[in-house]
Parts: sequence; C-alpha cells; structure tokens
Amino acid sequence: MDRTALKTAAAKYGTPLYLFDLDAFTARAEKVRAAFGSHVQLCYSMKANPFVLRGLPDVFRWVEVCSPGELTICEKLGIAPERILYSGVNKGADDVARAVALGADLLTAESTLHFDLICAAAAAQGKHVLPRLTAGSQFGMDPAALEDLVARRAEFRNATIVGIHYFSGTQKRKDAVIAKELAHLDEYLTMLHDKYGFTAQHVEYGPGLNAECLRDDAEARDGALLDAAAAHIRAFGEKYPLTIEMGRFFAAPCGTFLTGVADAKCNLGVNYAVCDGGMHQVKYDGQLMGMQAPPLTLLRESADAPEPWMLCGSLCTTADVLVREAQLPPLRVGDVIAFGRCGAYSVTEGVAVFLSRDMPRVALCRGGDFTLVRDRFATDVLNTCRTPEDEA
Repeated sequence: MDRTALKTAAAKYGTPLYLFDLDAFTARAEKVRAAFGSHVQLCYSMKANPFVLRGLPDVFRWVEVCSPGELTICEKLGIAPERILYSGVNKGADDVARAVALGADLLTAESTLHFDLICAAAAAQGKHVLPRLTAGSQFGMDPAALEDLVARRAEFRNATIVGIHYFSGTQKRKDAVIAKELAHLDEYLTMLHDKYGFTAQHVEYGPGLNAECLRDDAEARDGALLDAAAAHIRAFGEKYPLTIEMGRFFAAPCGTFLTGVADAKCNLGVNYAVCDGGMHQVKYDGQLMGMQAPPLTLLRESADAPEPWMLCGSLCTTADVLVREAQLPPLRVGDVIAFGRCGAYSVTEGVAVFLSRDMPRVALCRGGDFTLVRDRFATDVLNTCRTPEDEA
C-alpha cells in the first residue's frame, strides 16, 4: 500500500490503526494457488487474522476454525458451514455438538477423546473426521492410537474417517523439511492402506511456510520458498487428495500498523520517540520487537538526513521497545510511522489488556476504498472488578 493511501487512512481513522489490504491478501492466495496447482485445495487458518474473512476469496475451499470464539466469528460473518474445518485442542462436548449442529463440513480429532465426542454429537447425521497425527508435541494422536481408530473404523457408525490431518509447526525456511514431512505422511498412509485397506480421501497438511517480514527482499524470498515447496506439494497432491492449510503466509504481506509519535526527546544522547502503539499491538514472527528492524515508512516527507531513533510504546515497562535503532529523519510529535508486512498475528497476539489501554481501530482496504470494521475498544472494562452495586 503506497504512502498516499496510508496517509489517507491515518487522517480518516487516527492512530494506532491496523490496516489490512484485501487486494494484497487475495493476490497472495492466488499466487499460492498458481504455485501448487488447481488439484490442491487451500485452507485459510483464521487465527492468523480473522478480519480478512470479511473479504475471503473463493480460492479458499476451507477456513480452519480452532475455537468456539472463532466459530462465532464465522457465524456472524456468514461463512458457509460447508467451508468450515473445525479444529483445535480443548474441544468440549458442547463445542463439538455446536459445530456439528451448525453443519461444519469437516472436524479434526486431536485425541481419541475428541473422536468419541464427535461420534456422540454426530449420532443423528454422521460426520467426516480427520484424526490428527502428532508431530511429537501435545497436538494430535500417537501413531498407534490413530492406527487403531483406522483399524476399527467400521465400528463407528456416526463418524467416517476420511483421511488425516498433520501440522508440525510454522516458519519453515527450508523446503527440505517439507519434503521430509510429506515422505513421512506417505509412508504412514501407505502402511494404513497395506494393513487395513484404508485409502485417504482427504489429507490436510500445514506446511508452515516462513513469511519474511523483516527484510527488504521479503517478497522475493517468499516467492522462492513457495516455488521450492511447490515441487514437493504438487507431487504429493498427485498421489493423495490434498488440502494445504496456512495462515501466516497468506496474511502477513497484507497488513500495515500505523502508530503516531506522542512524544520525542533525547535522553543521554539517545533519541526516543514514544508512540501511541506498542509491543501489545505489533509483533513479528510471534516475538517482541526490540532488536528487530521491520519495514518502516515515515508518512511525512522529509529532506533531513536519517538518524538513529529508539521507537517505544505506551506501556509502563522498559520492555516496550518497538525498534531499538530505526534510521529515520528527525521525528516530531504528530508524525505517523507505518510498520509494514504485519498482517498475520499482530492484531490478535499482543497482550492487549496490559495497562488498560484502548485496543486500536481496524480498517480494511479494497480497491482504494476503506471500511472501518472495528472501532476503538476500551479494555478497562475487562480489568475492572464488579462492584457491590453491580452484584445487587
């Protein structure tokens, strides 16, 4: 998004502000589809950024929903139940029953308990289930437990095991890791077929492609990794009905965080800018900022030479450092700084209620037009005890 559009958004909505470009989100999804081929289906993991669901492109066959709250978001936005893949840990009987009643098309089972809950909830209509194979963490099932379910699949009248789900983690920077995981899946599925005659009708795989956010050549590096991974994914997709599930890689390039300079000063030879945003509102790679150097744009034109500035947030902690040394022209109160490529997780992952600061507005941009989709939200109400008058 160019400087003019960012200045327009800042003037219209103020700062701090999350701004998500739906055209950029769609373009990234279409780029992935072109790389993987039309025979591989795509699933958007909405935990990366639920706001872009407002403009969910048709290129996505599925939306991965990992909590009851995310399911509510889909209901409110009118996401068709047949596009919902209900996943995630800590699903109670009521949660599963609600997803089944809504008509969620596919459900994953994180454990044999989850599988039993699905069977119980689906008694009246039956459901397609993807047991999740563990990658060696708390997520998914032990290979032997999943194998046992497949071996006894004829016993389950209300749930049909149609394949498996596998995701080991995110931010993979080498396609060789993806090739190794797909080989592991192929070996496991071949074993299930040879021993039990089980043929997977659906393999849900999260490659966890790294999304570069802190480099000038981020787009080129993302493209190179995508092309390298595509060779392995296309080949696997020729053998099994495959769906690729990602969130960060789709959403990262579509987001900008705008923050205003509330104070500017020099302490003991160090230039400090105190911003109206902070570490509770913008994060990259799931980490706090500090020494990282994200793509920054000062929205005011300046002919002055850049100098080092420490960009700090609004929280009462020395840890609230957005960038320890940003090379920017001399900053003034009222300047607006844009943090680029933060479309994934920043809007949902920060410690939003710390210090009871308001949560920022969220706006979407499509075709040059802006839409405010969340106003400022006061968090003091979340940190306030009920009073005796409230309890009366």
